[in-house]
Amino acid sequence: MRFRPQYALTAMLALLLTACGSGPVKRVSEPAASIQQLTVGNDGNWEVDLRLRNYSSMPMRFDSVSLAVKVGDEAAGTLSATPGLSIGPESADVIKVRLQPASAARLVVADALAGSSALFYELEGSVSATPEDKKQRSFDIKSRNSLNQAPGLPGVLR
Repeated sequence: MRFRPQYALTAMLALLLTACGSGPVKRVSEPAASIQQLTVGNDGNWEVDLRLRNYSSMPMRFDSVSLAVKVGDEAAGTLSATPGLSIGPESADVIKVRLQPASAARLVVADALAGSSALFYELEGSVSATPEDKKQRSFDIKSRNSLNQAPGLPGVLR
């Protein structure tokens, strides 16, 4: 039997075309949420810059957010929003949410600001998002992080 290079070349081209034809894999990963900035207003209410992170390989529309906030050991309230915001693959964006915090939580934040100390917080709840060309899904969110006073910006934690 004789080796014929045209058959080997044809087989390699067929394999190459098969590999290219499938396109990129589209996966849906759980999103994340964190507080990017917390600003204490003159009235004691908070304006929270909430960072929503899309770890999926496709765009997702963030339809609703409901996250209980805890600062230190005190429940502050719930961040609720319906942003209707589309975030590209493996990207993030920020929404602003106002919160009228519980009195005990206000004191924890005031102490952190007065002492220039770290403010530890927790978020727990859900985010509803719709991946591109798919049905809306609800994702459970639970995260812990900390904020520090922003230099030169009174009443601002980042």
